[in-house]
Amino acid sequence: MESYPSIFNDVIGPVMRGPSSSHCAASLRIGRLCRDLMDENITEVNIEFDPNGSLATTHKGQGSDMGLFGGFLGWEAYDERLPNYLRAIDEAGIKITIDIHPIGATHPNTYKLTLKNPKETHTLTALSTGGGMIQVIEVDGAPVLMAGDFFETLIYTKSPDKVADFLKGSIDCDEINIHRGDQPFVEVKSNKFISSDIIGEMHQLESTLVIKQLSPVLPVLARKNLQVPFITAEAMLEYNKDKNLSLWELAVHYESARGAISHDEVFEKMRAIVAIMQNAIEIGVKGTSYEDRILGPQSVNFKKQMEKKTLVEGDVLNTVTLYTSAMMEVKSSMGVIVAAPTAGSCGALPGAIIGTATVLELPQDEMVKAMLAAGIIGVFISAHATFAAEVGGCMAECGSGSGMAAAGLVVLKNGTLAQSLTAASITLQSSLGMICDMVADRVEAPCLNRNVMAASTAISCANMALADYDQVIPLDEVIETMKKVGDVIPNTLRCTGLGGLAITKTAKKIEAMLAEKEEAQSKTFFKVC
Repeated sequence: MESYPSIFNDVIGPVMRGPSSSHCAASLRIGRLCRDLMDENITEVNIEFDPNGSLATTHKGQGSDMGLFGGFLGWEAYDERLPNYLRAIDEAGIKITIDIHPIGATHPNTYKLTLKNPKETHTLTALSTGGGMIQVIEVDGAPVLMAGDFFETLIYTKSPDKVADFLKGSIDCDEINIHRGDQPFVEVKSNKFISSDIIGEMHQLESTLVIKQLSPVLPVLARKNLQVPFITAEAMLEYNKDKNLSLWELAVHYESARGAISHDEVFEKMRAIVAIMQNAIEIGVKGTSYEDRILGPQSVNFKKQMEKKTLVEGDVLNTVTLYTSAMMEVKSSMGVIVAAPTAGSCGALPGAIIGTATVLELPQDEMVKAMLAAGIIGVFISAHATFAAEVGGCMAECGSGSGMAAAGLVVLKNGTLAQSLTAASITLQSSLGMICDMVADRVEAPCLNRNVMAASTAISCANMALADYDQVIPLDEVIETMKKVGDVIPNTLRCTGLGGLAITKTAKKIEAMLAEKEEAQSKTFFKVC
């Protein structure tokens, strides 16, 4: 079954708390699926990470533990209890062991989990693929492919072929698969769970052992025979030949087809997201506090200096810098933000769009249009490159956010479709090869600086495009190049904390200071091998 990115699944979202969507939101979604697999009864979990992956060195500081444990408890990615996850998991009586050893993982964000309660044991292996997106690749020893965008029913049975035949003649669903792992089961993918009557019939079969129902964790579901009008910029231009639509309108057409929702629903979904972003910026500008962080609320002083006229003049640039910083600081203080396209790059896109629109005194509708335009650029990146810094460095996160923002800024200024695509292209060209080397496992330094740089670059490139600068290399080819460049960035410079600024003398001092407090707290609640 072919899968296509959704603006609201893959690009702008999830709404969440925590430093990293690849770590916090994705792991929480994995944890939620684990909870369903165990009928909400988990008493013991063994978590295995490969030492050659990102999670071995970042699972604490970037919030993988927080998200995963929150998922085991059934929480949402924006739950206000997440900062207290260790105490909550202890009070729930769930024993956690983390084992770091070679597991043959081929993806840097691989979770291998063994789940137990007094009645049963199940295993699940999953990947965090960037921006909060996941793939479950194995359940109970059987290869599977679950993205959390279907209602999944797993029927464990001694006679999987007979059960599959029965279901094919009894229900309307999207897909039925037979898996023969440690415990054979039939997987049913659908846009709703199998009816209670059919479940009752299944339980009456002597061969049925147990039935599990896994709820979707993504806001926009998949479906069989899913089709979208285009998946590259070139195909989009071809689609638009007889329509003369703007970039934001083309984004609405795409997402309407992808999500099977009306054009108005697409617009209003994005309006709700913009409102969350605006609220986060407002909170950030007032100042934030949180103990486990490197940087304080620097945007507060930036605002004061703006008001005193002590900064280099530039109302748009300075407002964008303020808003970008404020959003990043809300993220670092465990406030509610929107991954756009990731939590680590959550400042650049809203900072650029909302900051510019505020200075220009544009209404919220114009921000929504710009954000939709940014979203469709993100769809192309998600489909053909990556948002995961563990795979493509900071180029994949701040670089992508910058390119998306540039296209949105052109829409804010009523530029043409060609100018929007040029803005995205030249901005992405400017970020090729950017590394991810966060200090002390906290997504703050140099992440805040790079978000501000990404927003600033978006403004410059949007203006260049509005002045009809030549992009030279078209957007699709730049995105293809992003993927190729990401593939050759060394592992040490892809969100592992093993290179770049992360291994400087000062960074190591900060890391040791934070680790001392963290280790004392962690040992109280679970064992790391």
